[in-house]
Amino acid sequence: MTSTSTPPGLARFNALEEHAALAALHEACASTAWARHLLADRPYAAPEALYAASDAAMAELTAEDLAEAMAGHPPIGRPRPGDPTSAREQSGMAGAAGGLRAEMLELNLAYQERFGHVFLICATGRSGEEMRDAARERIGNPPEREREIVRTELGKINRIRLARLVEEDA
Repeated sequence: MTSTSTPPGLARFNALEEHAALAALHEACASTAWARHLLADRPYAAPEALYAASDAAMAELTAEDLAEAMAGHPPIGRPRPGDPTSAREQSGMAGAAGGLRAEMLELNLAYQERFGHVFLICATGRSGEEMRDAARERIGNPPEREREIVRTELGKINRIRLARLVEEDA
């Protein structure tokens, strides 16, 4: 038998004033269009409904919206100082050897020059080598293909971050 009660973290999110909910969503994803879409569908009865709304919003983002979302992500291997979220998500690079870190920096720069935005990957649970290999592989993609890969990776990141938001203790 499944419970029909809303998890406490989700209930808290549903009850937030609009500006506070928007701020919480911007911590998950820097896209204003994505956040507004999720706000419009509140309240959510279950986390799965929130994740489905996130996926639907992600599918509708324009190239400009995707650029705004990507601007909220630091390069792999260089999490923002004082940002525990990016440090946690990129922990696979934290202990990487100097050679791997240098190679990732070079790949980040080459990728950004080619595509005009940061190399974006759902880094949670990935090793430094896995992220490097993905960057090597994806740098040869046509821009249209890469934009769809980025959309998918952003969707994964957003789901992880939303799960943390709705599972947080008070």
